Amino acid sequence: MNIIWLCLPAALLVTSALSVQMTDIRNLRVSPGFNQSIAGVMLVTSLNELNQPEYAFNASEARRLCWSLGLDIASKAQVQKALSRGLETCRFGWIDEHFAVIPRIHPIPSCGRNKSGLVPWRASVKQKFDVFCFNETDAAIQQMDEVTDSPLKSTHGVGHTHHTTTPPSTSSSSTPETLDSEIEPARFASSSQSFTAGKAVLIFCSCALLLLITIILAYLKLRHCSQKSDVKEQKEYIQTEEWICVKTPTETKKAAEEDERIEVGDDAQ
Repeated sequence: MNIIWLCLPAALLVTSALSVQMTDIRNLRVSPGFNQSIAGVMLVTSLNELNQPEYAFNASEARRLCWSLGLDIASKAQVQKALSRGLETCRFGWIDEHFAVIPRIHPIPSCGRNKSGLVPWRASVKQKFDVFCFNETDAAIQQMDEVTDSPLKSTHGVGHTHHTTTPPSTSSSSTPETLDSEIEPARFASSSQSFTAGKAVLIFCSCALLLLITIILAYLKLRHCSQKSDVKEQKEYIQTEEWICVKTPTETKKAAEEDERIEVGDDAQ
């Protein structure tokens, strides 16, 4: 029964992931792109009715959003690594440590308070920002590309540079929305990884449930056979007792008749 209770949250998570992909796909934007992350890190932004970016997720909502996409919320170290490889945004996003950050390579007044590096914002967990999600599979593939120095590495590098490099600007009139609009909106591609994870969870739960049912049926059958055997033995024991009870008086009567014969014989002599 414990296995069933463990499977229920997993099934709900898969349902939530499928629901997000079917209903909210048009209201999300991923930078630099769902399949073009930098070191596995990507920024997920909500779009309003005018297709403009807006901060829409508090700390808990941000974490659930990444889970629903089949991803994890990125940690500070993961975003820092992505920053060192070229990730730069002009929007704050939640990370695993429950505060928001903005990765900046070029300091400008309108983004990250004119600072460079990983600029933090320790706000209330109820305040709304974007969210940095982490794709572990994508990060592992990119790491393998770096080790083997395959042509795929150059392809990733070109894609990342195209999507993340923000032209330096010293104009104080520039706004985060303006800079963010310079990044090409990445269309939200369907993720086979989230579906694969969902299928794996459902298959595991199904197998566990079938195994549990098989064990229960085997136990009930064994118990039934054991009870049937006990009843049979009890009946045989009762029949034996009855046979002994019937046999004993008969033998006693025969013994008494033999004793009488012996006595009569002795008297005759």
